[in-house]
Amino acid sequence: MSRRSFTLLPALLLAGSALASEQHQHQHHSSYAGLEDREIKTLSQDDIEELRRGGGWGLALPAELNGVPGPAHLLELRDEIPLEEQQVAEVEALFERMREAAIPAGERLIEAERAIEVGFAERSLDEEGLSQRLADAEAARAELRFVHLATHLDTLPILDDDQVARYNQLRGYTNQQGDPCDSVPEGHDPERYRQHMGCD
Repeated sequence: MSRRSFTLLPALLLAGSALASEQHQHQHHSSYAGLEDREIKTLSQDDIEELRRGGGWGLALPAELNGVPGPAHLLELRDEIPLEEQQVAEVEALFERMREAAIPAGERLIEAERAIEVGFAERSLDEEGLSQRLADAEAARAELRFVHLATHLDTLPILDDDQVARYNQLRGYTNQQGDPCDSVPEGHDPERYRQHMGCD
């Protein structure tokens, strides 16, 4: 081995050791790294904004993906379905009632999640307090879910069967019996959709 090889050897060993150390550190990084900067750890800023505007937040998927239309998308597709003027007026009324109920319910869910967050941040929770705050959060989530799912139910009496079929065709639900994880419907956040559907 040349003298030059001997002088390079320590540098190579040091570089290799640093690389191995860096890879070891990355192996231990949580997939949650970075989420600690969220105001409420369980909710992204997009989640909070959607809840505050009365958005569906993926809670109506059992209705939507079983062919029961929602008011927001019905209004988007009013010309393609098509909806008659009276139907549009009825769906608009449904949509407004849904928002009026969903926005305060969403705020209650946000505040319930914030209360859990604060309890852990301040180290002020015991098991009884945790149980109560979780119950509050689940009650708010159930209320919000009911608002969205019940509104989907209310659209059916307004529509005829052909309009429901056309809605589902336009939304890309061509195979209601297929695996819903095979494709993400237009208008849904892919990550949230797969999470709510239990997709891998």
